[in-house]
Amino acid sequence: MKIFKDRKAAGSLLAKKLRRTKADLILGIPRGGVVVAAEIAKALKLPLDIVVVRKIGHPNQPELALGAVDSDGEAVLDESLISQFEIKKAWKEVKRREDEYRQGKEPIDVEGKTVILVDDGIATGLTTLSAINYLKRHQASKIILAVPVASTEAVDKLSKEVWEMVVLHTPEYFQAVGQFYHDFEEVTDEEVVQLLS
Repeated sequence: MKIFKDRKAAGSLLAKKLRRTKADLILGIPRGGVVVAAEIAKALKLPLDIVVVRKIGHPNQPELALGAVDSDGEAVLDESLISQFEIKKAWKEVKRREDEYRQGKEPIDVEGKTVILVDDGIATGLTTLSAINYLKRHQASKIILAVPVASTEAVDKLSKEVWEMVVLHTPEYFQAVGQFYHDFEEVTDEEVVQLLS
């Protein structure tokens, strides 16, 4: 069931839902989450930055999340499925992306700030939990999680971890985030850099 035209349209819908929310900045989870977050940042006239986390996919089934790692190298894991090799490989990619996306700029300091964390959707919640843990470690005062679509399992798991959670749709049948978008083309590194500049 397709719900959203594309990530930009989903971001506009979320922005309407968030228009009365008091926040200091918008943080997108690259890559797709940055497209959604950019629309919200524009509408709410707030600074846009990123929290780079990476899903650790199963070697034979890349869509299956074994865990996720953040730019501090901290991992959230499904202990029964993961290996140290996969964590290191994912963390290297997190560092590469962070360097490329930031273009030498320092991350915005989140300490004491209310942040809206955005992604284009949540299936298992492991990647998002990694981003939430990163923000807590860096002492964000309030974390508002905003996504167009999420599985009911992810909502149950993550709503306890954040100050507020805004989700437009929690469909019964959830296989992958892309199934809810008419246009779900892969977002390139170049697009992320452009949205952040």
